[in-house]
Amino acid sequence: QVHLVESGGGLVQAGGSLRLSCAASGSTLRSYNMGWFRQAPGKEREFVAAITRGGDIVVYADSVKGRFTTSRDNAKNTASLQMNSLKPEDTDIYYCAAGLKFGRKDSLYSYWGQGTQVTVSL
Repeated sequence: QVHLVESGGGLVQAGGSLRLSCAASGSTLRSYNMGWFRQAPGKEREFVAAITRGGDIVVYADSVKGRFTTSRDNAKNTASLQMNSLKPEDTDIYYCAAGLKFGRKDSLYSYWGQGTQVTVSL
């Protein structure tokens, strides 16, 4: 079992950048594929990005492609989501997730962090 904690959220102006981190404990992160999702109150959870155990395959939602980059450091048991050129529509609670399967569906991931708020103002 792995425990995930996100950090790095906050308030930023449109066009700005934020870097989210996801720290794992309880188990080694290299055993898991990682996903990033976001969700606004009252809305469905939305896929953002995912990266395989070894970091060899990375996929992004079309809405963030070219602006967001996910990476991982298995030696440090962390994953990150670099978000550039942020837009007001990126405002959401962002979650990292870990799972033995890989893909865009949230049901593929077994372990979730508590989420971190990202707010992008005009």
